[in-house]
Formats: sequence, structure tokens, C-alpha cells
Amino acid sequence: MPDMAAAQGRQRLTQPGGLPVAAPGEVLVWTDGACRGNPGPGGWAAVICWEDGVVEEHSGGLPLTTNNIMEMTAALEGLGAIPPGSRVCVVTDSRYLHDGMTSWMAGWKRRGWRTAAGDPVKNKELWLALAAAVAAHERVRWHWVKGHLGHPLNERADELAVAAAEGAATSARMA
Repeated sequence: MPDMAAAQGRQRLTQPGGLPVAAPGEVLVWTDGACRGNPGPGGWAAVICWEDGVVEEHSGGLPLTTNNIMEMTAALEGLGAIPPGSRVCVVTDSRYLHDGMTSWMAGWKRRGWRTAAGDPVKNKELWLALAAAVAAHERVRWHWVKGHLGHPLNERADELAVAAAEGAATSARMA
């Protein structure tokens, strides 16, 4: 059976197994966050795959944070490392980040930054910062992948985030 996307002149943006494929002119940003304890020392990482094949690695950490904050920070830092007006695909293994950016945020805004249960949205400042970072680009696509299945770029983002969390823990102990 022919590939319907190809038959209609559109590009398939996922590979078998659900891994993303960059659209023409699109930068892939693989992100991850890690936390030793929750809250605890945490780290974030963004692996940026430019269209020309160059790969950049960015990471950092905080001495006291949460895993969700680190997941969001990874995306925010990754988007911030790309020139405004770019086309980007952010790849995350965090349902919290993916679903927040692709479906929940619209409802939060309608409800005055309250959840469906009426509670204040956690991490509102980071959600607003992410919305501003997205608005600075021509297009941002969000892609969720299941973590720890052996994809080299997902695993590399995880390694960097874990190392940054370890560094934050060491710095916190020395302070």
C-alpha cells in the first residue's frame, strides 16, 4: 500500500517507531530533564541538531528544583539557543511538557491560569516563558517520544541532564 503522505506530496515527519524527522529547514532539539529527588538537585539538557548535520549540546542544573521544571527548562534553553524566526521541532520524553504545550495551555489561559480542577497552574512563569520562546520562532512543533528506548539523541540528552544534576548536587554539598 502506498504511503499516503508521500502520495499527497507531504513529507512524513516521523520514522517507524515514532521518532521524528526534521522537515526541510527545521532544527531538531532533543530535550531532557533529571532530578535527584523531587525536589532535589536537577539538570536539564538540549541537544540541537542543525540542518547541516552539526550537533550542539547545552546543559545546566540547579541545586533545588523539580523534574518538571528541568524538563521545561531544557526546552526553554534549547529554543533560546536557536535564532528567532527559525522552524523547530522540540523532542521530549516528558508528557507534562508535551501535553502542556500542545493541549493544556489553551485551557489554562481561558480559565485565567487555573487547571480544570480550579487550582492555580504550577510553574506558570515557565509556561509563559515557553509561550514567548515559541512566539519568537516561525513554527515550533512538539514531538513526544518514549524515553529510554535506546535512541542515541534521547539517551545523550538524558546523560547530559543526569550529569548536570550530579554537578548541581556536588555544588550544593560544597556550599
